[in-house]
Amino acid sequence: MSLTLAEKILAKKTGRKVEPGEFLLLEVDVALGNDITAPLAIKEFYQAGGDKIYDPEKIVLVSDHFTPNKDIKSAEQAKQMREFAKTQKIKKYFEIGRGGIEHVLLPEEGIVKPGHLVVGADSHTCTYGALGSLAIGVGSTDLAGVFLAGKVWLKVPPTIKIELIGKPKKYVSGKDIILKIISLLGTEGANYKVLEFSGEGVKNLSMASRFTMANMAIEAGAKTGIFPVDEKVIDYAQERGYKAEPLLPDNSAKYEKIYKFHLNEINLQVARPCLPSNSKDIQEIEKEKIKIDQVVIGSCTNGRLEDLRIAASIMKKSKVHENVRCIVIPGSQKVYYAALQEGLIETFIQSNCVVSPPTCGPCLGGHMGVLAKGERAVATTNRNFRGRMGHPESEIYLASPAVASASALKGFICSPESL
Repeated sequence: MSLTLAEKILAKKTGRKVEPGEFLLLEVDVALGNDITAPLAIKEFYQAGGDKIYDPEKIVLVSDHFTPNKDIKSAEQAKQMREFAKTQKIKKYFEIGRGGIEHVLLPEEGIVKPGHLVVGADSHTCTYGALGSLAIGVGSTDLAGVFLAGKVWLKVPPTIKIELIGKPKKYVSGKDIILKIISLLGTEGANYKVLEFSGEGVKNLSMASRFTMANMAIEAGAKTGIFPVDEKVIDYAQERGYKAEPLLPDNSAKYEKIYKFHLNEINLQVARPCLPSNSKDIQEIEKEKIKIDQVVIGSCTNGRLEDLRIAASIMKKSKVHENVRCIVIPGSQKVYYAALQEGLIETFIQSNCVVSPPTCGPCLGGHMGVLAKGERAVATTNRNFRGRMGHPESEIYLASPAVASASALKGFICSPESL
């Protein structure tokens, strides 16, 4: 058979070859909800006559969006999810202080594994594609269906191959690479397609960079993003106490389109408001000396230990500019603790950053860094839509931890190489 990575996972699920456009009813391996989406799924579950969920072992519930709870409504939502987990005997319920941001947490805990079919009531569920899983964002109603039956329907998506060649330049990370890819494809260029990242250049990308790239596949309209299971993924799995087998696409697999990117030709990127596809080279942006009010370093896109290491290595050179607020958000409790042990948190504090507990917080304009009218932020998050981080007349520029950190020190958007 000549299959893509996604088709291989689906073929194993069905026991036969699958074709793009087919409709399948599939048993899921992991289903995820958070403090915003799970309460809606719980309501639908009971309204549909649900009593006991199909398989508590496959359900993961994480408090991360509005936690620590910012107001009474968010506290009630978290309470509803907490009580549902107890009633349904869901062991993979992660309370604050014991977990983190869902898309950092699940791979870290070894819950999502290569070859898994994962559905999550969150659009950035595609993050897990970095592990070679088929990970798809769904609505709360679909999650309720998984609560009831353990299955989800899926139209087999075609695949676009993103062939990566060579090694990235200094400071260039997965964030810059995916922003460059999205700038070429556009926000609808991969609608209902799988972005399969492959090529000899993949071996030169860290797991953190892969998580970032898979995370932002949705910003090109993709159904998901996926990486092969190579030595780095196998080592990642081993570090978390489980064994992974290689998973590669067939050489003769059929793709809807193929794009080639030479990694050494990609520069540091910054995405202007109000779309991730508005990405430009840092050299072009830096000339404008765009002043900023806030920097956010963290999120499910760039809140891993590697991201904080990069940020701290730049932050230790100086202090945050007097006109800038810098918020650092470790992606999980484990990331926070490791950063503390390595002295990264001390570096951030000495540089006049505020370090937040793990939370989605400002990424969706929830709390812990909401922007006022006319304010401008550089963020390592994944979306810069109008009003995404607060007031509709605020602005968000998307960038890597390296660019965000340098900009925090300078007071305007700049490259770390200019420090």
